[in-house]
Amino acid sequence: MTNAAHDASVDAKLARMQDLLRTLGRVAVAFSGGVDSTFVLKVAADVLGTSNVLAVTGRSSSLADVEDADARRLAALIGVEHVYLDTQEFNDPNYLANPTNRCYYCKTELYSRMAPLIASRGITAVVNGTNTDDLGDFRPGLAAGKEHGVHSPAADAGLTKADIRILSARMGLPTADKPAAPCLSSRVQYGEAITPEKLKMIEQAEAVLRRLGFGECRVRHHDKLARIEVPVHRIAELAADSIRSTLDAELRALGYQYITLDLRGFRSGSMNEVIAFGKRQ
Repeated sequence: MTNAAHDASVDAKLARMQDLLRTLGRVAVAFSGGVDSTFVLKVAADVLGTSNVLAVTGRSSSLADVEDADARRLAALIGVEHVYLDTQEFNDPNYLANPTNRCYYCKTELYSRMAPLIASRGITAVVNGTNTDDLGDFRPGLAAGKEHGVHSPAADAGLTKADIRILSARMGLPTADKPAAPCLSSRVQYGEAITPEKLKMIEQAEAVLRRLGFGECRVRHHDKLARIEVPVHRIAELAADSIRSTLDAELRALGYQYITLDLRGFRSGSMNEVIAFGKRQ
């Protein structure tokens, strides 16, 4: 496909998304401040007007402080009202047990709490940032969205993650090249109980990596073992003596007993790799 043909294809998808949003009237966007939900918020605001769009962020221990700050800043940049809902997934034993469908319980909690809010505001629909790439991955949260009648205008219009990054750059959104940032609970190995204390360890460990210049990274939590992922081309850099010793000291101070480097490098959703071995629940 030529560049011109590709651009025309992306434009056609955006037009379909805009048409879908127009049919919804007033919407609440399940807003994390990530690439996808920021794009959906921006398009909704442009199409429907900022007064007809509400950004809603679920707040709990699984939301990193840096992502909280990003969500606030981006909603203000787009010019829409932004509200927080204090979600209570940490009171749900199903969520705390951390099965492979943990995200289902988290999204169920969020969408359940959004229902009375949108009813009180006269909002007619909830939309999320799901794109077509998500449909081919293991995403239990999508089932929760379906059960609650949540719309996915980007996916329904055929937009991929790459399309959304292209359009975000064109719109001047600072999230165009933002690394993916799923909730902190996604770093804990399936079957190990989720606790706020573990999530704080993960958040602080990833902050160490970012301070050392590794903006795209994950610290996967395996009890007392931290499994670090950075892009493959930066593995040698991270293993250099000065950085390695700093990481070892600082992550041990956080409570990790073993600090390891994943030689396969950074990859989104690597915890889902165990599902291929029959651990899906």
